[in-house]
Amino acid sequence: MTGIIIFDMLQMLAKGVLIGILASAPMGPVGVLTVQRTLVKGRWYGFATGVGAACSDFAYALLTGIFMGFTMSFAESPWAVRWLKPLGSVVLLLFGIYFYIWKPAPLAVRPSGKVGTLAHNMLTGFLVTCSNPLIVVFFLVLFARFGFVPDGHPVNMAVGYVGLLAGALLWWYLLTAVLYRVRGRFAMEQVRLLNRCLGVLVMLVALGGLAYSLVLAGK
Repeated sequence: MTGIIIFDMLQMLAKGVLIGILASAPMGPVGVLTVQRTLVKGRWYGFATGVGAACSDFAYALLTGIFMGFTMSFAESPWAVRWLKPLGSVVLLLFGIYFYIWKPAPLAVRPSGKVGTLAHNMLTGFLVTCSNPLIVVFFLVLFARFGFVPDGHPVNMAVGYVGLLAGALLWWYLLTAVLYRVRGRFAMEQVRLLNRCLGVLVMLVALGGLAYSLVLAGK
């Protein structure tokens, strides 16, 4: 019994880490801002911006979880069990296509003597991410696709949310570390290439999940 509980917790942790990475990886406004600050101000200023974005994503993820908690009676219905995951895969596929074709605005990389405090950079990263409440839709899709929904076990969900925050922080840490190392050779085209790679990855995950869900639905 203990082994099953530990397995469930590890499973939720892994789901949370994956969702945190997928939610943070698209190079939207806060991603571009993080890239710019890493190149101009230094790695830790870029990472602080990412930490602010991760905290905002975490808050939106909690709101998404609360919303899904209110709709669990619907989510547990036979119709939802059969079609919610395939629908989530389709929407996730659309997100992947969007990530692939989206072209970020050029970076305004200009030397500046003002870098601000780490707390200030973190706050602005938080506010920029908060200004995009549509992230809730993305979280709904990810939660539905990976079965990251309230299951009556608060400890499991807490572990899952810790994993989500850890995944987001891990993404920003690795991104800023790589950017700082290649800062002398980095160009805007690499941002678009990163988005395209992410778009392909999301599309593959969505197509794989859709095929798996349809196979199960046919049984």
